[in-house]
Amino acid sequence: MFISAVILTHNNESSIQKTLESVSWSDEIICIDDFSTDDTVQIAKKQKAYVFQRHLNEDFAGQRNYGLEKTQGDWILFVDSDEIVSTALQKEIRETISRQGTGKEGIQGYFFKRDDMFLGKKLQNGETKNVRLLRLGRKNSGCWNRPIHEYWDIKGKTETLKTPLVHNAHTNVAQFIADINRYTSINAQYLYKNGERSNLFTIIAYPKVKFIQNYFLRLGFLDGTAGFIMAAMMSFHSFLTRAKLYLLTHAHNTH
Repeated sequence: MFISAVILTHNNESSIQKTLESVSWSDEIICIDDFSTDDTVQIAKKQKAYVFQRHLNEDFAGQRNYGLEKTQGDWILFVDSDEIVSTALQKEIRETISRQGTGKEGIQGYFFKRDDMFLGKKLQNGETKNVRLLRLGRKNSGCWNRPIHEYWDIKGKTETLKTPLVHNAHTNVAQFIADINRYTSINAQYLYKNGERSNLFTIIAYPKVKFIQNYFLRLGFLDGTAGFIMAAMMSFHSFLTRAKLYLLTHAHNTH
């Protein structure tokens, strides 16, 4: 069974080595690189990955679909540049798809659970607890949609694997804030183009509700300081999205 691993990269020299090593068992590794300026590409090539450079253009789904086009495998595995496929997950992936065969019948895709490591601590609660990501699928089972918070729209039956991916989330708060700033800009643009609008009420209410939900209702407080910071950052993410959406609307209305 031929398995292709696809990784999107951009200046990931600090994490990409471990990610590549964790998928070295796959039959081919494809890196779609957004013109990194550090040693990411060199590291990838040393790990025998095929590297294709393409501008992201603030469209993660487009980048992933480009990766799909470059693969030769029967099954495609998407892994982020800060994620690790454990030996146990590797074994489960191989055993699971070997039972499915190469035909178009049966399961078309598999969701992964994910263990989030944040500030050296595994988060047990909060927003990330019940994350399910569709990351393994048959080559021609579907395509990726949405430029940010993208999802693989696979046609057919799906199941969830038992062993989680390991996600080594943001190593420091500064990096986290920088990522949030970038992602919320893309998200606000997407929402604006799709007719969503924001106002003072949503700018105030959305972040408050998000924090209460993640920190209290989803028991984020049980994760201590890391849990509080994560809940606060997710609330900040919600605030920035709604604030930027409002500014886009205001700028359009004044022209």
